[in-house]
Amino acid sequence: MLLGTMLVLLLAGAAPASAHAALRGTDPDDGSVVEQAPRHVTLTFTESVGLFDDSFRVFGPDQRRVHTDEATHADGRSDTARVGLPGKLAQGTYTVAWRVVSADSHPVSGAFTFSVGKPSATTGQIDTGPAEDPLTGGLHDAARYLAYLAAALLVGLAAFALLCRPADTSPLRRPLVAAWWTLLGSTVVLLLLRAPYETGTGPAAAFDAAALGRTLTGRPGQALLARLVILLLTAAFLTWLSRRRVPEQRPAVLATGTVLAAALALTWAAAEHASAGIQVPLAMTSSVLHLLATGVWLGGLVALLLTLRRAAGDDLPAVVPRFSRIAFASVTVLAVTGVYQSWRGLGSLSALTGTSYGRLLLAKLAGVCVLLLVAGYSRRWTALIAAPAVPARAAVPAPVPQPVGAPAEGHEAAEGPGTGEAGPASEEPEPPGGPVKPGAGSGDPGIRRRLRRSVLVEVAVAAVVLMITTVLTGTLPSRAQAEAAQQAPVGALPPTTEITVPFDTGTGSVTGSGKVQITLDPARVGENGMQALVYGSDSGLVAVPEVRITFTLPSRDVGPIDAELADRGGYWSTNAVNLPLAGNWTMKTTVRVSDVDQVSVERRVRVKP
Repeated sequence: MLLGTMLVLLLAGAAPASAHAALRGTDPDDGSVVEQAPRHVTLTFTESVGLFDDSFRVFGPDQRRVHTDEATHADGRSDTARVGLPGKLAQGTYTVAWRVVSADSHPVSGAFTFSVGKPSATTGQIDTGPAEDPLTGGLHDAARYLAYLAAALLVGLAAFALLCRPADTSPLRRPLVAAWWTLLGSTVVLLLLRAPYETGTGPAAAFDAAALGRTLTGRPGQALLARLVILLLTAAFLTWLSRRRVPEQRPAVLATGTVLAAALALTWAAAEHASAGIQVPLAMTSSVLHLLATGVWLGGLVALLLTLRRAAGDDLPAVVPRFSRIAFASVTVLAVTGVYQSWRGLGSLSALTGTSYGRLLLAKLAGVCVLLLVAGYSRRWTALIAAPAVPARAAVPAPVPQPVGAPAEGHEAAEGPGTGEAGPASEEPEPPGGPVKPGAGSGDPGIRRRLRRSVLVEVAVAAVVLMITTVLTGTLPSRAQAEAAQQAPVGALPPTTEITVPFDTGTGSVTGSGKVQITLDPARVGENGMQALVYGSDSGLVAVPEVRITFTLPSRDVGPIDAELADRGGYWSTNAVNLPLAGNWTMKTTVRVSDVDQVSVERRVRVKP
């Protein structure tokens, strides 16, 4: 019943789209010139997005902020954002800076421009909205890691107690309570920091009642609120369980614990990468199984370590093999779901090394491989603890020589069939390899000490892997990054323009020929930055007496405008190239390699509004 309610609450509105919303289009179009002022600005995304009070900021040609209506979804569609504009807009270029929250809970922002009547002669730098506050981001990331760690411990410790059935569960009680309180506290912190994390403001905004109310109406806030409810139910369940010993009700207890653990894992799956992208239902199921298997394995390791350190050890030959089998099943689930999630997030093999998401995934896989190697070493000592202790068998004394035909001492004669010789002795032969040492399993302190050490290493490596996983869940998946790149340049800041200009002065020296690599940023109307690097004929950087670049717009009879590059000791640059009009400019590059040798080369450069 609880799991069904959670599914209805958290899956409502989930639709196949790419994780992290990508801007699909704008109305008016980016860089367009419209004859009449629009009544609205509308953005369309690849997935549903959440809005807040400051989702839109519109700046006029005079760089002053334009008063706008409240941001809403256009025509009730959750993948759109719309804001109303004043009835009359002055002629010129307008800048729209936007910020929304994608379905997987991550903030997304950008900016674009449009012009009414004709573009402004000059435009200021585009304002993409507030950047993430470092303190808010740090606190949010720390709380997310603590939440993951506490959830793994809570699920793993409880599963170990219920499935492995140690005789003494007292070593697990205090860590279980600590994990519950840590998860409760980190969830409350995440709930309070949600609003400033979305808007990029400082932690003080967490105590804004209006912002908190907005958080509780969004999917991430509802998932965190549901997690708090599940934690309260979990506390009631564990309290009831600790006061009763009812082995005959074990199936019902296991079923209840499984439902609570799955619902807890669902609060992550419903608000992160699995909730947006391709194959959402399958991805969320995989995410829940992945989180549960992680908790059962990693939290179970901590439980095993505590049991080895504090328990008497009489039941270890039964407890340790049970956990070994459960851990093997968990690793199998992790492998299957991990491969699927990696494919879903990457999109291509080249993304493994070409994107931040892929490189983090490689680091996680490396950590998991180390973890599996240590786990394999632990299994050796697990097998020894599980081995039953066999008492040493007494040696059979050598027979005393007797007269032929006389019976052995203490025995009656035993004749073989058809013979008068003595038959075989009744004792069984000694086991191969000699007598087995008594108590070679759990009673051997050396074996238990070695197993404790290897499990401790497993726990340490697992903590590192969990930290990498926390960073990974907050990183733009490679598949979504590729889709967002396909959408560019719509709604995004223009990319840097690079121009390569070959030159040859005819002197035959290394510096007499080569190329100039020029970077123009952002290649739009208004102020631009420029860098120029000069390479000689040997493809190495060379120093020349002068590099001069001028711009001319023949269609409007503008120019030449001198970029006024300054020698920065190895390269030439400026941050103040003012290009007042959009169009196809002629860029003339002059390279002087000596007092008398120089050459000029022209290239066409597109400058956008």
